[in-house]
Amino acid sequence: MKVVCEGLDLSLATAQVIKAISTKTTNPVLEGIKMVAKGESLTLSCTDLELAIIASIKAQVKEEGEAVIPGKFFSDFLRKLTEERIELELVDNSRMKICYTDSESFVQCYNVMEFPNLDILDAEDYFVISKKNFRSLIAKSIFSTALDDTRPVLKGVCLKIAEDRITAVGLDGYRLALVNKPLVSCTKQTSIIVPSKSLTEIVKFLDDSDDNIKVCIKKNFLMVDIDSTSIITRLIDGEYINYSQIIPKDFTTTITLDKNIFEEAIERTSVLSRTDKNNLVKLDIKDKLMTLTSNSDIGNIKENIGVSLKGNDLLIAFNSRYFAEALRTLGDDVIKISFNQPASPCVITPNESDEYLFLILPVRIINQ
Repeated sequence: MKVVCEGLDLSLATAQVIKAISTKTTNPVLEGIKMVAKGESLTLSCTDLELAIIASIKAQVKEEGEAVIPGKFFSDFLRKLTEERIELELVDNSRMKICYTDSESFVQCYNVMEFPNLDILDAEDYFVISKKNFRSLIAKSIFSTALDDTRPVLKGVCLKIAEDRITAVGLDGYRLALVNKPLVSCTKQTSIIVPSKSLTEIVKFLDDSDDNIKVCIKKNFLMVDIDSTSIITRLIDGEYINYSQIIPKDFTTTITLDKNIFEEAIERTSVLSRTDKNNLVKLDIKDKLMTLTSNSDIGNIKENIGVSLKGNDLLIAFNSRYFAEALRTLGDDVIKISFNQPASPCVITPNESDEYLFLILPVRIINQ
């Protein structure tokens, strides 16, 4: 293997793929970056066996071949060579020679035969969606997924793919996020569970453009091909929660309010409520006013917000963090929040669409 490429291109590609490198492994080769020089390109890849990222750059390939080089070292080293032209040469099938300007370095390589085989998925089944909508779909659902291993299926986002629409659901037992976005096309109606960790990396490659991307699904894997980078993730096996049974159909209290004013009030009251293990904020809804209060040994905060009320007055309490995290994902000016009893969940929706639905369980108030 012998290849010449621009330092900036190599550094950027390395920074992309290293996000999939294994940090806790008994197999040292998973700490490496595999490089394949072929044709007119150099392809780099990393995997932790659950997530794989593959990136290609233009290169002058003098000798085709492949090698696996220590990932963290190589990435850190290249940050200092972004303005250089770099030559990589595999020596004795065991060392990588790195030449730049009048200097050279040698790095011991891993056994390339031990690196997992990463096959780019062919388009057996796929859906097409704009980058902007896929980015929004992930951002509005991923924060509601579970962090612990008690129920593995809840550590991912459930994607339900229909003819012209995709629905994403995140659920952790205390809250639920459901988001709908239009599809350009799809080949098969199906339902899959994608690990939150993988979606976190995928969203970093997405911008807010209207450009379309193809998302491929094959057996237990999903692949997103974005420009010159491919992200492949193993799907979570299992049956997702029947979330439709959790969402109330009717409500006794509904308020319409300014989302930005509510978000700012929640952020301020949560500063104090963080000292309480439940991040407790009470909502007292009467007539055209909602009063937010939080109390602790440090002090208390009270905020008044004007609302449009339909239905009954209500006193209810929530973990303020759940509200804050949901509101941060929204670009709406006006939202609706619907309630039933103080022990029943509330539902946040847009004022005039069905794009999303956030459900939050309340905290029981002992002393009212």
